[in-house]
Amino acid sequence: MVSSDQRRRQLAREKYERQMKRREEARKKAKRRNTVIIASVVAVLVVGAGAYTTFRSESAADAKKPVDLPPSPSASESSAPEPKMAIDAKAKYTMALTTNHGGIKIAMDAAKTPRTVNSFKHLADKKYFDNTKCHRLTTQGIFVLQCGDPKGDGTGGPGYTIPDENLTALGKAGADGTVTFPAGTVAMANTMQPNTGGSQFFLVYKDTKLPPQFTPFGTMDAAGLKAVQEIAEGGVEGGTTDGAPKKAVTIEKATVGKA
Repeated sequence: MVSSDQRRRQLAREKYERQMKRREEARKKAKRRNTVIIASVVAVLVVGAGAYTTFRSESAADAKKPVDLPPSPSASESSAPEPKMAIDAKAKYTMALTTNHGGIKIAMDAAKTPRTVNSFKHLADKKYFDNTKCHRLTTQGIFVLQCGDPKGDGTGGPGYTIPDENLTALGKAGADGTVTFPAGTVAMANTMQPNTGGSQFFLVYKDTKLPPQFTPFGTMDAAGLKAVQEIAEGGVEGGTTDGAPKKAVTIEKATVGKA
């Protein structure tokens, strides 16, 4: 016959086992949820061949859908050759964006991202970015403003692609497959395939976790970061968390020169 003391211990053990089982199920559920969030967030920075791709950059978004990462033109749309190298890879360069919300200066690292800097210099000299809109703002999951598409819908690009560069700059990916892109970072959008950057880029206004698949090529100055943060505070059109910024952003002029 089981004593009352043994019965209490048995009941306590069974209760403990149930608690451990629930905790393990909760842990697995949280892990699955975080994996989905990270995957969907990455979709926002993708440069798309269509309206929405894995890292899309279209202007409208369904508030119920997860955030994607900003896109650029698809590799299949690229036909023109990459511009010939015309910069001094040993020099420092600055990209100056004159916007309707103030100036944003971006220090560019030509030593670590020479082909990216060269492409931006080539495009800026041709006034490619002048009078273009920053078409996408994300305010949940990832915190970026995406620009660089002359079409203004996330599908445009220069007709050529450039290779990924400097992908190890932000450290080794953690267990969740991401690294932290610090506030102030400027990086290339792409199609989530290697070497598919075009002209679209994103400005990180708050620390953001992303896979190390996006070339980090510059850093905003303090005034520029503040301007982007103020744009983000205005929110997204329609009250969603992913889409065109309520405070419409136009790059009135872009120049790239030696610092």
